[in-house]
Amino acid sequence: MKKKISVGSILVYLFLTIWAFTTIYPIIWVIQNSFKAKDKILADSFSLPVGDLFTTANYRKAFGNLNIFGAYRNSIFISMMVSLLVILLAGMAAYALARYCFRGSSFLYSMVVSAMMFPVFATIIPVFSMETSWGIVNTSSWGLTMLSVILPQVAGNLAFSIVVLSGYMKSLPLELEEAAYMEGCNAFQIYFKVIMPLTKPSFATVAIFAFLWSYNDLFTQMFFLRRPEMRTITRLLNELTSQEGTNYGLMAAAVTLVVVPVVIVYIFLQKYIIKGMTAGAVKG
Repeated sequence: MKKKISVGSILVYLFLTIWAFTTIYPIIWVIQNSFKAKDKILADSFSLPVGDLFTTANYRKAFGNLNIFGAYRNSIFISMMVSLLVILLAGMAAYALARYCFRGSSFLYSMVVSAMMFPVFATIIPVFSMETSWGIVNTSSWGLTMLSVILPQVAGNLAFSIVVLSGYMKSLPLELEEAAYMEGCNAFQIYFKVIMPLTKPSFATVAIFAFLWSYNDLFTQMFFLRRPEMRTITRLLNELTSQEGTNYGLMAAAVTLVVVPVVIVYIFLQKYIIKGMTAGAVKG
């Protein structure tokens, strides 16, 4: 049987198409202007970069003057470590809050939820002072400098991750854990052998969000990454655009280098984001 298409469905899809176009076109506009010279952008910013308009000078200047690959290495390392630590810590905390009833558990969960209301701007000064007293801020050690960024980013992602994971874990059948307990498994074995495999969609969601948030977190990086060789891609290209002033071609190339990897990651992993955010919404 042919599915009938209602007028309401047509209007909904039309609205969503227009909305998607208004979201996607600015990205396309920035990418196409990254292949134009500065004067060409000012004269004709909406034409496609073909013929005389096309140039790779902006990218040659960005890669020639800066250590782009080293900055990408720092960004990927920090983001991956943040994702791994968030999965490990938030997963165990979420399991304890979802399955164990102890005095103060409800209050503790309320504190976790309330922690989501505090932005990073409100805590950056005491965090910076604390890490300075530890001697890990602005040092010549690459590992310590990376650690100084990883720790506050992990802390900033924990509350959201615990809420998402605990909501999913509460929807899992308790009988599976009881069966594992009867087979002789302890709490850690139940968590790693039963809970984690069943919670893969939610863990994937948390890992992706933590990775992208860490990758784009320019504010924290501005405080802790002062040495040129320690800078991430967002920190490095922010310095580039601030030095070049109104060189719109170079600014467009810098934005492209920062945004395109994130867009690619989201395109390939969007199904895990959607599945993980909605899988624990209905219990049945």
